[in-house]
Amino acid sequence: MAEKMHLTLGHSPDPDDAFMFYGLATGQLDSGPYEFTHILQDIQTLNERCMRQELDITAISLHAYPYVSANYALMGCGCSMGDNYGPMIVARKPMDLAALKKCHIAIPGKLTTAFLGLQLLLGKDLTVSVHPFDEILNVVARGEADAGLIIHEGQLTFQNQGLVCCVDLGQWWMKETGLPMPLGGNVIRRSLGDAHVRAVTKIVRTSIEFSLAQREKAVRHSLQYARDMNEGLADKFVGMYVNKWTIDYGPRGRAAVNKLMDAGAAIGVIPQCTPVAFVD
Repeated sequence: MAEKMHLTLGHSPDPDDAFMFYGLATGQLDSGPYEFTHILQDIQTLNERCMRQELDITAISLHAYPYVSANYALMGCGCSMGDNYGPMIVARKPMDLAALKKCHIAIPGKLTTAFLGLQLLLGKDLTVSVHPFDEILNVVARGEADAGLIIHEGQLTFQNQGLVCCVDLGQWWMKETGLPMPLGGNVIRRSLGDAHVRAVTKIVRTSIEFSLAQREKAVRHSLQYARDMNEGLADKFVGMYVNKWTIDYGPRGRAAVNKLMDAGAAIGVIPQCTPVAFVD
């Protein structure tokens, strides 16, 4: 038997990523000539590691993609897309945009797509502090920041701490552009060569399709990574970010990625990188 090619696969310890890679992580899905080592870290850490070219395949914030596009290709599958929903700005009381621009805002990382969206909405001259994404609700509730930029399951649980949503960035983006808001994707190292890049992308797409076909089991698997969520809430969260967009961006999804990249470049917060080429 030929020795398998060892590849590192980075993804976040969150229900949607755990769901997406259920088949591979549990050994139920044939990984072909590859052996994957799953590396579970928060998205900001994965962004930073990707910029240092430390991983073969990884989840990444699309905000970070322009900085790594020379070395990594964006897979045509694996997208987390906010279809009229997305990261939220929450606070202890309602605030309008004028008030938010003057606030101290807790954010989950300066390379997150949520922060890119925040800058597109409020401008670059903001007072922010970086915190682990799962601490932001506590930071705001304790009064250590005026508002918080929340991602992941915090979008479904912020009311539990008496907080209110001031802006849903996904809804704002939809009104501005008529497009869903692309948040995260999967990238693969270009130096693996075109044949491996395409073959691994096909395996990742198959893994997503496998999980969607085995939804109940995959959701139960993802529960081990769910914070403050029961199975019903975890299923809802997974459904928000693992769906038709995740199997393939499609024309609208690809247009949304290019629109977001162009918008970020236009205000000078990311390098120009369009048109984005996707691995099919």
